[in-house]
Order: sequence, then C-alpha cells, then structure tokens
Amino acid sequence: MAEEQAAAGTKEQQQFALQRIYTKDISLESPSTPAVFKKQWQPQVSVDLGTKSEKIDEGGNYEVVLTITITAKVENETAFLIEVQQAGIFFVTGFGAEDLRRIVATAAPNILFPYARECIDNLCVKGGFPPVMLAPINFDAMYQQALAQAQSGQPAADPATH
Repeated sequence: MAEEQAAAGTKEQQQFALQRIYTKDISLESPSTPAVFKKQWQPQVSVDLGTKSEKIDEGGNYEVVLTITITAKVENETAFLIEVQQAGIFFVTGFGAEDLRRIVATAAPNILFPYARECIDNLCVKGGFPPVMLAPINFDAMYQQALAQAQSGQPAADPATH
C-alpha cells in the first residue's frame, strides 16, 4: 500500500484549465446585398465545422481553434457567408496521449462553441439578416466518428483535428 501511494505521488497530477479565449478570425461577406433583401427569405443554410489544436509551448499549453463557416443561399445566390475562428489557450497536463487528443478535440471545443455561436448570431444581425442560432454540437460523437473512420482505414482527419 505504501508503494502504491509512493508511485501515485510521483505521477503527474492531471490538470485541464482554460487560460484565454479569443476570436482569431471573423468575416462576413454578403455579395448579393441589397438585392437579396427584396427576395423571400427562405435560405438554404449550410454549416461547416472544424477544429485544430497545436501545442504552443513546453509548459503544457495548447491552442485550440474552432472554425465554423455558415453559408446562406437564397435562390442559388449567396446571401451571406460567415466564418468565425474562435480560439482558446488551454493548459493540459498529466494525461496520456489518447486522453490528451480527446480533451483537445471535445472538451476544448465545447467551451469555445458558445462564443463562436454568439459571434455568428451578432454578425448576422449586424449584416441585416435574421439571427442564426446554431444548435448544440456533440463534439464527443464527432470525435468517436473520426476515430471509427481512422480505424476502418477510411481517409479522415486526425480525431484531434476535424
């Protein structure tokens, strides 16, 4: 028992902490304005989502970037295109490689998502369009899907970088 406690004492303590949240890039394009405002507003909306992570120092800090691109088309014309890169610096230490990948691919984007969603909503309204309220995203399911694709030999991005 004393040996187990001694071994546990030498094991690095697991820590996951948010250091900073920031908007890395943000854009709104509305190439069909003002003509699009005269059309019946029944847009076809597509949402593209991606995450990437990078170790930024030897102290255990990682930058995680959540990129969301929204494209709204009315009668095959682009009403607007919004892209937001919401980023954060996260301190992660004491985890194995697999757990680390899971944390930066799921927990960190879950923290960043509400900030990105708010930016998108604000850009829509400021651009003269109705707000876009994105539904919650299950980053855990996305991570599991990416892992399954990687294991089946299908070409897929690294699960930590969707």
